[in-house]
Amino acid sequence: MVKIKEAILVEGRYDKNTLSQIVDAPILETNGFGIFKDKKQMALLRQVAEKRGLIVFTDADGAGFVIRNHVKSAIPGKYLKHAYTPDIFGKERRKDKAGKEGKLGVEGMKPEIILEALRRAGATIEGEDVPAANAITKQDLMDLGLSGGPDASARRLALLKKLNLPEHMSANALLQALNLLYSLDELTTIIDQLENNHG
Repeated sequence: MVKIKEAILVEGRYDKNTLSQIVDAPILETNGFGIFKDKKQMALLRQVAEKRGLIVFTDADGAGFVIRNHVKSAIPGKYLKHAYTPDIFGKERRKDKAGKEGKLGVEGMKPEIILEALRRAGATIEGEDVPAANAITKQDLMDLGLSGGPDASARRLALLKKLNLPEHMSANALLQALNLLYSLDELTTIIDQLENNHG
């Protein structure tokens, strides 16, 4: 069991069940789109985020990103961290068929994938040092052709695929993830490899 300082926000009880077997941390639910109408729940999330930090860990499908963006608009970014599962296609055991986009949600992820996603988000894990932030900037993303240019979205999609990150990730979310995972030199090397492969 891995002890995490921050609280973790998931979409529903099955996600919560999965996480509670892997991490020792407060786990809160949005009840799916219920969070849009539940002002008391949002007020609680805001208080928890301010007190101990909140890791938003919604599914990698479109609905998960709608919920994530709603939370981002309601709680100041300095209190939030974002965990992302990779796009893995399949269905959860309890379901008759896969979701609309055919992707596994948080509940369907293996423990090592969940822990990797939490580490990438910058979770404060007891007994582990927090990695120092590397300053990759928006300008760096432009210089590397990942934003603002004619092929930027295609290049960004290729990078997300290579790094095993969800395709719905915005440029800002990508920037946050890159800063947690790579130095600018490492990112430049990865981009060079992608270009050489597609040459």
